[in-house]
Order: sequence, then C-alpha cells, then structure tokens
Amino acid sequence: MEFPILQTDRLKLVQITEDHIDHVFSIFSDVRVTKYYGMAHFTDIQQAMNLVDSFQKSFQEKRSIRWGITFKDTEEFVGTIGLNNLQIASRKTEIGYDLKPEYWRRGIISEAAGAVIKYCFDKLDLYRIGAVTFPENEPSFKLLLNLGFQKEGLLRGYIYQDNKSNDAYIFSIIKPDWNNQ
Repeated sequence: MEFPILQTDRLKLVQITEDHIDHVFSIFSDVRVTKYYGMAHFTDIQQAMNLVDSFQKSFQEKRSIRWGITFKDTEEFVGTIGLNNLQIASRKTEIGYDLKPEYWRRGIISEAAGAVIKYCFDKLDLYRIGAVTFPENEPSFKLLLNLGFQKEGLLRGYIYQDNKSNDAYIFSIIKPDWNNQ
C-alpha cells in the first residue's frame, strides 16, 4: 500500500521518515506534549529514531498510519496525527495526535483530524474511530466533541504513566455520525 498524503487548506499530512527525526524528538522530548500522552518524554534522540522506525513498520504491517503535520507553504513539521490499532477487517481504529506547544489552539489538529477522519470513512471504509484522553486533558476532549465524537465513558486505570495507572475517557465517532454532520 502506498502511503496516503492528505491535504487541507493549510496543511499537508506526510509520511514520517528519517528526515523528521529531529522534529519528532523535539515534540516528544517536551514534557508539555507527553503530559497526557501515556508515555514518558524522550531524553535521547535514539528514542525518536525508534519511534519513526515503529511508525514505518506498523504502516507496512497495516496496523497503523502516522502522518507528520506540516504547513503547505513552509513545509514546517509541527506535529503528528495517526491511526492506532488499525483493524481494516473489523472496520475500526483509534486516532491520536500531538503538536508542538507553540502551535496549540490554532485549529491545526482540528483541521488535520478532519482530513484523517474523512480518509478513514471514505477511503478505508471504516465504521468506527475511537479516541482516548486523560480526563484532565480538557482541550483534547473538547476538540473531539467539536469533531463530532461522543463520550462513551470512563476507562478506569487504563493508561500507565508516571508510575501509576490513570483513568481515561473513551470517545468515538461512527460513520453514520460523520455522514450526518
């Protein structure tokens, strides 16, 4: 399968390659980004290399797709967005995203997520997209609600981070919901 490049008015969602390792490290070494990510922040560039390798391997195995978020006009790499636990045969996946803090609250993830959701329903013919957030991550779950996701409930002790098990909210959007927007 060829890697799908997606575009919006301002953004181009591209395949993450070795050329992006420094950007990936910059994002995931920022404790503000990983605070609600379900993993510790990066402390070594090798961690970014391993993550980029895992993005590529998981895509080849059709288990996930992870895009780099870039601006069309400058090609600046500002974040990532992707599908985790991609199950084409079961017609479902989970969406996740991250963004450099200096670009928060500018509608970038909302714009990128809209393109990814459209791709999921129109091209991959998925039926369900889930999302998991920490209850404390209000900007993330408000974004999901604005995109048409519904809050399904609380997953107790679902995410292990900072040496403890943390609760998480689970959200979803299904194809009929998206088609009716």
